[in-house]
Amino acid sequence: MPKHAIQRDFFASMADPQAFRTLFEHLSGVFFFVKDAEGRMIAASGPILQRLGLTDEREIIGQTDDAFFPPEIAAGFRADDRQVIETGKPLVNRLEVWYDEQRVLDWFLTTKLPVPGKHGRAIGIMGVTRRYEERIASYAVREVATVVSFLREHRDRKMNVAELAAAVGISERDLHRKVREALGTTPHDLMLRMRIQAAAEALARTHESIERIASTYGFCDQSAFTQQFRKRTGLTPKQFRSRHRT
Repeated sequence: MPKHAIQRDFFASMADPQAFRTLFEHLSGVFFFVKDAEGRMIAASGPILQRLGLTDEREIIGQTDDAFFPPEIAAGFRADDRQVIETGKPLVNRLEVWYDEQRVLDWFLTTKLPVPGKHGRAIGIMGVTRRYEERIASYAVREVATVVSFLREHRDRKMNVAELAAAVGISERDLHRKVREALGTTPHDLMLRMRIQAAAEALARTHESIERIASTYGFCDQSAFTQQFRKRTGLTPKQFRSRHRT
């Protein structure tokens, strides 16, 4: 019997075509998901449900990223999903912000592939997310991970792109190119995003005044902080604190 026939007959005899999904329930630190072309969740592994505070997969089916993530982050997910669906090409080892064990936004690696439909066109995407520290496959991503780690350790320090490039030992041109390839953004926006992230954690976890938090994370005044924070989260710092205070 031809090899392709052996394979075809095996898959045709499976009682449940989704049986392979159970594999992801046993891979530590790996989060598996499937979305349709509208960005609605179709399937998610148990670890994703736990991370999002859910207990049953039915709670997530039909939901979009907007239900669980700040607007700016959800918009980034949608843009990547559309790219995969429209081009039919996978997006491999993209550094994205996702929730850690304490439901604090942190950096993870995500790989997304198109889900082909019966007529050949992609009908959605499937993907896996994992911590970037666990496995960095390419040198370029490792360099960007070094940039991210440096910025995390110096989130209270306002610097320009030239200072960041010098601190991590690469040229400004390479910094721009590699951050763009790995994150789909600019070094300047990455620095601003991480300062906003740090400020958001402070708003949720401390009782420091908004003015002091703005100053700590390099914003010239509370007004500028509020403007940038609302632009990226859809909420003012006061609204965010009220909603996320732990």
